[in-house]
Amino acid sequence: MEPLKNLLEVYDSNMRPNEKLEAAIRWHSPLEQPFQISGLAWFHQERKYRRLPTLPAGAVPGAVDHLANHTAGGQIRFQTDSTSLSVRVKLKGKANMVHMPATGQCGVDCYVGAPDVFGPLRYGNTTKYNVTLTEYECALFTGWGNAMRNIVLNLPLYQGVEEISVGLDEHAAVLAPPGYVSGKKVVIYGTSITQGGCASRPGMAYTNILSRRIPLEFINLGFSGSGKGEPEVAEIVSQINDPACLVVDYEGNCVSTELFRETLPEFIRIYRAAHPLTPILVVSRIRYAREDLTPHLVEMRMERKHFEQTLVNELREKGDLNLYFFDGSHSLGGEDYYECTVDGSHPNDLGFLRMADAIEPVLKTLLL
Repeated sequence: MEPLKNLLEVYDSNMRPNEKLEAAIRWHSPLEQPFQISGLAWFHQERKYRRLPTLPAGAVPGAVDHLANHTAGGQIRFQTDSTSLSVRVKLKGKANMVHMPATGQCGVDCYVGAPDVFGPLRYGNTTKYNVTLTEYECALFTGWGNAMRNIVLNLPLYQGVEEISVGLDEHAAVLAPPGYVSGKKVVIYGTSITQGGCASRPGMAYTNILSRRIPLEFINLGFSGSGKGEPEVAEIVSQINDPACLVVDYEGNCVSTELFRETLPEFIRIYRAAHPLTPILVVSRIRYAREDLTPHLVEMRMERKHFEQTLVNELREKGDLNLYFFDGSHSLGGEDYYECTVDGSHPNDLGFLRMADAIEPVLKTLLL
């Protein structure tokens, strides 16, 4: 008997991996102009698909260093009149998570918009491939009309990228993408949720959703289980030039309120020493789905939220008027908030969409 996977592909063509494009195409390296790599703060210095410097000035936790190779928030931006678009991807490893689709871990998705303007962008397609492989080639669209388009490719959330190439019609034009409103960057530091766990595809991580709505570069520094506010990491985060604001959302990774009380004031102090006037937004965590069944989770969240609010208020009273607090408790919505996660804590696509909807107006107030 054929394996179930193969039978599904026979019965439903939409379940098959994306077909390779047979027509004549030209492969481009996004390392070359006019392609633009966004979301990776050290890319222009190191030319690597990595979220932290390869050799940071100080030591960083091993887990953070490993997770920095995951390309969450990384984007390839350009414009083209090609009637087709394919990608070749060489990953650092295979999809290996039981509660997050391979399309989110290791896939690339495509957003398309009108030329020469920042937005709006519409979802186009996501790579589908044999998940036992670490190298794949997929067509994201074929047979489209010959018209100039703005393209954004979102890179994998939970895997590293060794190499990637963009395949376009042999004689297609390639232009630089529309510019941001400024060279400033929105830096978001946090947890696995910040990194994008467990979105079904890269474009649904809430930082990527926000990047389609706010015309600035977004830097995703979510480190799954390992964003714990260490001072050495704060030092590295503070090295990112031209920040528009810093969002601090790592409460969910703290093993105790006591540790959180130690790390958060120091994290803010270190960052503020480098960026005296940059807005800092401290965000409390979302509700976990089981809170109604396990009251101690509510007590812990309320205790930490009270600490964050109190700390922000105290520092503002001492003169730091560019420090703000955002209550994340209701970011997943109202009575049905428990439907917004994959496993009780990590958002699904609905959860990420609601998170973006909740924080977007706050960010726009601070940024625009």
